[in-house]
Amino acid sequence: MLIDLQRIVGDYLTDVFINNFDWWVILGFVAQIMFTGRFLVQWIESEKTGHSVIPIAFWFFSIAGGLLLLAYALYRRDPVFIAGQAFGVFVYLRNLFFVLRDRRAPAAARTRRVKRRRVA
Repeated sequence: MLIDLQRIVGDYLTDVFINNFDWWVILGFVAQIMFTGRFLVQWIESEKTGHSVIPIAFWFFSIAGGLLLLAYALYRRDPVFIAGQAFGVFVYLRNLFFVLRDRRAPAAARTRRVKRRRVA
């Protein structure tokens, strides 16, 4: 019984990791590494500051990893994976838009204050 189970699991793993290994699998692994990298970036930045922080790099890693995983899902024709990644990429892009907009707002306010001082 255990020998049969070992053979079944071994055959399955050989099929998944060796027989079906192609450049799409490599793309999938690269995408997953990028996607995981966003958590490493967030964790390191939070450890540095001593509180939870989401650095802008988190969103860039999220977008890059999400787009690569979406390409992989489209190739594999997996509707669940496609829907999840497409929605996720939309959310990551929207959050990056908010971050960049909020960063520009203080700079624009400083510029307005400097111009007012010159006029006065």
